[in-house]
Amino acid sequence: MSGTHTVLYDPRGLIEAELPLDRAPHEALVTAVLAWDEPDLAPCDYEQIALQLTGHARAVAADVRRLAAARPKSDGRGALAEVVVREADGRLSAPLEGTVRCVQNRARLVRSLYTRLDRLTEPAPAAT
Repeated sequence: MSGTHTVLYDPRGLIEAELPLDRAPHEALVTAVLAWDEPDLAPCDYEQIALQLTGHARAVAADVRRLAAARPKSDGRGALAEVVVREADGRLSAPLEGTVRCVQNRARLVRSLYTRLDRLTEPAPAAT
């Protein structure tokens, strides 16, 4: 290792848009965290899990934001997704705590963002 690094400048998020989400392990983590019944972990362990979920929530939110922006104005799914992403941004700005409650709240956020992402990738409902 040479000790040097390269800083990427990507103000339009093009690199992030090309990277696929590693969904399966994060969904498994969300499922496990939400199934906890009085776990006995150290606060630093809760913080690490919350950091992992926070980073993934930000990545999913970026995908939701990108897909919502690409939707036509007449598609209400885009507008609803923008509301969900704004709410997610607010929840993600809250400081992390080394608690079960904090970790489970981050897990619920990841789950809701994936729900919104799935709805954005479904075919548009037929107009009647």
